Amino acid sequence: MRQPIKLILKKGRLRNDGTRLISIQYCHSVNRRVVCSTGLAIPPQYWNRKTGRILPNLPSQFGNVQEMEAYLSERLRKAEDMVTAAKKKGIDPMNFLKVNFPLADNWKIEHMKEKKRDLDVYNNIDDYIEEKKREVSQVTLNVIRMMKEHLRVYEKYTAIKITFDSFDFNFYQGFVGFLTHEYTLTRKKVVVKGLRINSIGKTIKWLKTFLKNRMAKNIIPYRDLSMFRGMEEDADAIYLNWREISSMYSLDLTINPMLEKVRDTFVLGCLTGFRFSDYSTVKPEEFRDGMLFVTQAKTGGRVVVPLRPEARAILEKYEMLMPKLNNVEFNFYIKEVARLAGLDEKVKISFKRANKLVEDIRPKHDWVMSHTCRRSFCTNEFLDGTPITLIMAISGHKTEKAFRKYIKADNLEKAQMIRKLWGGRSPLSQSA
Repeated sequence: MRQPIKLILKKGRLRNDGTRLISIQYCHSVNRRVVCSTGLAIPPQYWNRKTGRILPNLPSQFGNVQEMEAYLSERLRKAEDMVTAAKKKGIDPMNFLKVNFPLADNWKIEHMKEKKRDLDVYNNIDDYIEEKKREVSQVTLNVIRMMKEHLRVYEKYTAIKITFDSFDFNFYQGFVGFLTHEYTLTRKKVVVKGLRINSIGKTIKWLKTFLKNRMAKNIIPYRDLSMFRGMEEDADAIYLNWREISSMYSLDLTINPMLEKVRDTFVLGCLTGFRFSDYSTVKPEEFRDGMLFVTQAKTGGRVVVPLRPEARAILEKYEMLMPKLNNVEFNFYIKEVARLAGLDEKVKISFKRANKLVEDIRPKHDWVMSHTCRRSFCTNEFLDGTPITLIMAISGHKTEKAFRKYIKADNLEKAQMIRKLWGGRSPLSQSA
């Protein structure tokens, strides 16, 4: 049965070249409709509103009528198929069409000019990385590069060349299985098989995002990627309390300038809640009225952070321009700073690898890294009673649920309540 879908010439002002866009309109009901552009445009006098077709006398500079009609028929059929699929899945066909139709194999004018495209997967990933350099942090770019490396290793493992046609459900299952059980790592001369759940999840997330980007750019046809499901586990990571941060801040590191710079940068991160890409690149122009006005590198969100006296003292020490440090050397040296501060209690971190629970026990200083700052800030502020909405304004978490999961807030709250209750009770020695 034909869907309530038709071709229309979009209303409104003419474009600069005297044309209007041809669109597909889907009427879900009398009051609900969605309009999706086909990418083609013609002068309105060459459109037959009754038949929804282009008039045969369209001047050639606007395109070949037969090719355009064939293209529009294909677009109309694709929209009808999408609405049918959405209804079968029990989801809102309007939203489904609005989100997915722009990603469909929309040839537009470029395809009609038979523009040749590079369809090599790895070349396209390189192009994608270049495009993202202005939008995301270096850490995120490294994750995308690692996604590319995972694909190359899987291609070698299967001895089957990966093309854009490869990405179906069978590929997804095989790829995830390979990363879970077969991917080989070398850690401190020890060979380890299988990635952690969160590492696999990041690879799938960015592979899916990359493929959607190629669809949106009309480089590859639309395909359903709903089977490419991400995966994650609650990160089991440490935070430092105010006493531990103070012990690091109080260290005399004047004889080792590198450790001093790393320590100061770390403490600044603990006092601001920034990501490494933000607290390690603070600039003088971002400081005014005793606060930092920073555009977050990862999200592009604008945050305003009041400075504690210690944070301001650190910034003034470096004349409001923090030392340039890369993440790798930072994570190496900060562990030594934490060791010198006496953070040597044994800490167990649990995670899944190859679907098995792994428990790793090390001194606490071994677990300290650049991201510990942000987690420490959020956790300490939460435990000190700062409203979650205020912490989120700095941390950038979009929902309270995500924030609570990030610091395991529910468990912390319960533990704090129990500790307060126990504090009012008699010691065990007096309970007999």
